[in-house]
Amino acid sequence: MLVTDSIETADQRMSKTTYKRADRVADQIRMEVADILMRKIKDPRVHSVTVTGVELTADLRIAHVFVTTMETKEAERDIFAGLAKASGFVRAELGRRLTLRYLPEVIFKKDVSGLRGDRVLQLLDTLHGNTDGGGAPALPDNPDQPVSGS
Repeated sequence: MLVTDSIETADQRMSKTTYKRADRVADQIRMEVADILMRKIKDPRVHSVTVTGVELTADLRIAHVFVTTMETKEAERDIFAGLAKASGFVRAELGRRLTLRYLPEVIFKKDVSGLRGDRVLQLLDTLHGNTDGGGAPALPDNPDQPVSGS
């Protein structure tokens, strides 16, 4: 009976630290890609880019690198064209820095989570501002359409 208690205790301790390996590797890739983009990329199109996150598949074969920039639409297109062109270099540089059996394919994607958060805050501000005057505000049908102020 004592042996069973110790096994249950060991299982409970192990279940507390349930970090996936993909999450740990994704965090390391995020830091390394940010450093590579800041220090190694010579392409003038790739500037003022912030790496906000990396999603890695469970088999560690594909890394979706989310980046954000404060540039206009035209400049943003150029930046992502430069990132797509530099993805092979970034992958090779990751191979020098990380010790993985399979080096993941690097795919750059635009991070829109900040824009969504801003939109939610804008909607909440609009709702809060219109509750004093009574009645519900008219919200647009399209979530990408900006909310007009009162």
